Amino acid sequence: MDDHIASAAVCGADGCDVPATPAAISDAAGPGTRIDIVSDAICPWCYIGKRQLERALATLADEGLGFRVQWNPFQLNPDMPKEGRDRAAYRAWKFGSAEKAAALDQRITEAAAAVGLAFRTDLMTRTPNTINAHRLIWLAGQRGDQDAAMEAVFSAYFIEGRDIGDHAVLAACAAAAGLDRQAVADFLAGGVAEREMRAADRAAREAGVSGVPSFFLDGYSLFSGAMPAQTMAEALRRGRGILQTQQAAG
Repeated sequence: MDDHIASAAVCGADGCDVPATPAAISDAAGPGTRIDIVSDAICPWCYIGKRQLERALATLADEGLGFRVQWNPFQLNPDMPKEGRDRAAYRAWKFGSAEKAAALDQRITEAAAAVGLAFRTDLMTRTPNTINAHRLIWLAGQRGDQDAAMEAVFSAYFIEGRDIGDHAVLAACAAAAGLDRQAVADFLAGGVAEREMRAADRAAREAGVSGVPSFFLDGYSLFSGAMPAQTMAEALRRGRGILQTQQAAG
């Protein structure tokens, strides 16, 4: 299979370049059925890409093709202080000026609107450290609620402008995803899975991931960025076919 089939709008260490209802993912088995997404909770293209993937998976489900989806951690700002930073000041520094940061926000907001997402960058006052958001998403994955938790965290940040570095905000996201709020608050107060999240981030970088979202099918790099749903569906269809052919020939 091609090591890297395609690329589109992604978030990377230097920022975001411009260029998906949760989909019902079956407990599919066999080659070409596991999708791993490397993402960060503050990457706008990851949320836009989620919407596009949901549309792609709906199309593929109509063809009788089911997939399992796993979200994996990546920190765009791994050196961000635990308490985060003032977003306006941080982005003006990161992108060179407040005007450039505002222009990027406008382009991202327009791209989000095209997939039905009403981003409210005007409400976003903090750029958070996302390690605890990744821990929550991991915990939700252990309990079968990962997609709902990912959606809740994305929505809290991009739609509501909330600080997803705050434990109380994350506990509220967990409750919205169907998890027990107090149990999650207790979990976040400890250090369970923090080491694993940092190790997974390092592993992604060592595997060549430099921007998110990055999509893998059974461990093979498939594409990066918030591709149109049709393009995603074709890449998944093609990748699955190649993997199944390889298994049959092996």
